[in-house]
Amino acid sequence: MSFNSSDDDSQQRFALGFLFALIALVVSTVVGVVVYQRGIPHAPKAAADAAAGSATNVPVVVEEDVATVVVENGVVKFYFASSKAELAEGANAALADVVKGVQEGKRAVISGYHDATGSAEANAELAKQRAQAVQAALIALGVAEDRIELNKPEQTQASGSNAEARRVEVILAE
Repeated sequence: MSFNSSDDDSQQRFALGFLFALIALVVSTVVGVVVYQRGIPHAPKAAADAAAGSATNVPVVVEEDVATVVVENGVVKFYFASSKAELAEGANAALADVVKGVQEGKRAVISGYHDATGSAEANAELAKQRAQAVQAALIALGVAEDRIELNKPEQTQASGSNAEARRVEVILAE
């Protein structure tokens, strides 16, 4: 009888040890992912560098489900998290040259894009909401509504990445 009890204790210890090892593996994986992601330079820093003139045409890595804004060759590109229409931090600073251009007589042209995943109708509506969020930011910065042109949302795969496809671009036009 004591032999079975010892065998049961041994099996319980093994099961608990295995469970603790599994939990430790999951926790260390989560911590590792968080540390890794925080160590990667984010696009807003690249946008700030580009706006400051310290770098031009810096390749931008767009992260999945993270809102970012980048100024690239005079085009302000807003990237959005999946299913979101909130602008990234730094939006107003990125739009400064657009505001200045409009004050000099140009028009701001906003184009929305979306990826090919999910419902085309829902994606087009979300792309429209994103473009309207950029429009609202320009109006809040003092741009007259009649100096802003909204283009119909387009579907794109932008270099194959859904994160890059979920964007709104702002350019200046005569």
